[in-house]
Amino acid sequence: MKKITIVSFIAIFILSGKLFAQDEKNPWAIGVGINMVDVSGYGISKPFDQLKDYVGLSDLNALPVLSRLYVAKYLNKGFTVDIAGAINSIDEIPSGDVSEKNYYSLDLGLRYDLNEWFGQTGWFDPYAKFSVGGAWVEDDSAITLSPGLGFNTWFNDKVGLNFESAYKASSLFDADGAGSAQYIGAYHFQHSVSLVIKFGAKDTDSDGIVDKDDLCPNIVGKKELQGCPDMDGDGIADKDDACPEYAGTAATNGCPDADGDGVIDSKDKCPNQAGKLGGCPDADGDGFADDKDKCPNLAGKFNGCPDSDNDGLADNVDKCPNVKGPKYNNGCPIKKLTEEAKKQLGTYAKTIQFNSGKANFKAGVTTTLDAIAEVMKEFKNIKFDVEGHSDSSGNEAKNLKLSQDRAQAVVDYLGTHGIDSKRLHAVGYGITKPIASNKTAAGRAINRRVVLTAIESE
Repeated sequence: MKKITIVSFIAIFILSGKLFAQDEKNPWAIGVGINMVDVSGYGISKPFDQLKDYVGLSDLNALPVLSRLYVAKYLNKGFTVDIAGAINSIDEIPSGDVSEKNYYSLDLGLRYDLNEWFGQTGWFDPYAKFSVGGAWVEDDSAITLSPGLGFNTWFNDKVGLNFESAYKASSLFDADGAGSAQYIGAYHFQHSVSLVIKFGAKDTDSDGIVDKDDLCPNIVGKKELQGCPDMDGDGIADKDDACPEYAGTAATNGCPDADGDGVIDSKDKCPNQAGKLGGCPDADGDGFADDKDKCPNLAGKFNGCPDSDNDGLADNVDKCPNVKGPKYNNGCPIKKLTEEAKKQLGTYAKTIQFNSGKANFKAGVTTTLDAIAEVMKEFKNIKFDVEGHSDSSGNEAKNLKLSQDRAQAVVDYLGTHGIDSKRLHAVGYGITKPIASNKTAAGRAINRRVVLTAIESE
């Protein structure tokens, strides 16, 4: 035969594509190709001579037909088991040419993917292998142990090329140490190149993505979505799409957002206007959406309108927006007491009673004063004179002081119960302004009084 070296197969390797290692996705592989047998005249004690023989300085025995078949099954964690059979013809041995002798081999091997150590290269799938088998030449046979190296390179995820080289030793099983099968001696190399086809991967939904990689193995889907469907074509798998029938974006979980404000249309109260308040705009930033804001360009808390004087009435309905006033007077200050308020204060004042000769209140009077304070709070812009009066009993000077003290006691109480003391003026008149006769007990009781007088403006 013509001399053939391993170097002659390197050109085939250059045609290789990207890496698709045999693994649990495609656990089975079958290979068919050619094999070459190189009978070595050197034992393991002469490694350099064996290396020369290996790289092509000796002749190879090969048949010009398909001569090797193997089946491989992936196990786990980079390990693959295979069984390989080959036929050949031996006509070149170290001692010279011989007439062609039939050669057969059968091996059970265990591979280990070296990419488990090195990491996936993206183009090269090397492995180490150890096999136990037998070799037959004519009627002679030998048991062989075969360490080897090989690699796969793939054209696609199913079809590729396998290159393998094994060193077969048989003398270990020869009791007399003279080698084993005739013509191949104690050592020989076997090289092979095979076309490989992987199979066995399950694809339940027939979408071209094996179940192991298919996130939706029972539904036909797209490869870019790992086998899951995308009904609306927005690039988001239906299983992750909150709106699988309407195209959207990843930011909105697959739901449409016409105005791009981050609020999906189904929940957007203003789907055609960008905004953050339920999807609606808020031009003045007061927390009221423009469509609900009665003053959309002025920030405020009263239906979106400001209240400049803080009287609880929005400027747009406040007739006196810069001056505090009660709501019932349209936000304007009260300049005069109502007749009803005058009547209430007059009635209350008549019940302000003091202990005899003193400026402290009788029991129950504070309840009356609390009611007076509530009335005064309604009329915040009106000031009051608190007048103290006495009867004619006793010393006139002492009565004048007592009437002043009693008026001041009323002012002090109201001042501590929500009425600005600046609005109150205490004045004592003593016996100078009687309204009943001091000659009777009943008249004197009437004259011991407190009068509330509003200081009103026009």
